[in-house]
Amino acid sequence: MSRIIFGIHAVEQAVKAGEPLNQVWLQGDSNNKRLQKLQQLMQQKDISFEPVSSNQLKQLCDEKHQGVVAQLTDVKMLTERQLKADVNDWQEPLILVLDGLEDPRNLGACLRSAAAAGVTAVIVSKNQSAPITATTHKTAAGAIAHLEIYQVSNMARALDIIKAAGVWVYGTDCTETSTPIYQQPLTGSTALVMGNEGSGLRRLVKEKCDYLVHIPMSADWDSLNVAVATGVVLFEAVRQRSESR
Repeated sequence: MSRIIFGIHAVEQAVKAGEPLNQVWLQGDSNNKRLQKLQQLMQQKDISFEPVSSNQLKQLCDEKHQGVVAQLTDVKMLTERQLKADVNDWQEPLILVLDGLEDPRNLGACLRSAAAAGVTAVIVSKNQSAPITATTHKTAAGAIAHLEIYQVSNMARALDIIKAAGVWVYGTDCTETSTPIYQQPLTGSTALVMGNEGSGLRRLVKEKCDYLVHIPMSADWDSLNVAVATGVVLFEAVRQRSESR
C-alpha cells in the first residue's frame, strides 16, 4: 500500500532517510528556493519526479503542499511481539507512549517532539487512535522516518511488557494524586504515557502506571494541548537525564 505526503520538509526528510518514494510531483513553475534545493537533492539521489502545475497538485492534495506532493509506501509499524523481543536490549530507554490520540496533527506533533528528544521508541494504540496520514507526516516534519514505532492492540499489556523489563511507567494526569513533573526523577528506564486529547488516560492504562505526574501551571488553566504537553514532559526527562550523566 502507499500513502501521500506533502510539504517541502516532510518530503526532504523522506528523501534523506531513504524512504521508498513511488512518485514525486513538483510544481514546475515555482521560484521557491527551498523547492529548487529539494529538486537538486532528488537529482543527486537519482529520484525521479514529475513537474506539474499548481492546479494539478491541488487535485492530488487539498492541503498546503508547498509545491510538492509525494507517494510513499506505508509506514512499517512494529508489533507487540517485536516490542517484547526488543525492550530487553535497550539501555535506560526513554519511551513515549501515546494512548488513543485522535487528531492526526497532534500525533504528528508528538512524533516530532519524540524524534527531537531522541526517544528510544514510541508505542501507539492500534484501535481508537489516529492513523499516520499525510497530515501526520506534514506535522511531524520528517520525524517519522527516524523513529521506532510500535503499534499495539492492548496498551495495558504493552505496559506490562516494558515494566517486566525494568521500565518505570509515568502517566500524565491532572489530578490531586499526581506529582509535579519537575519533582519526579526521570533518569532511569522511563516511559511517559500521554492520553487522549479530551478524556486523558484510559482507566486500565492509568492503573498500569507506576506514578502519575502533571505539569504545574497557572491557576487559571488546568490543561495543555497534548502535543505541547508531550514536548514539555519529554524535554524535562531529557534535562534530568543529561544532568545525571
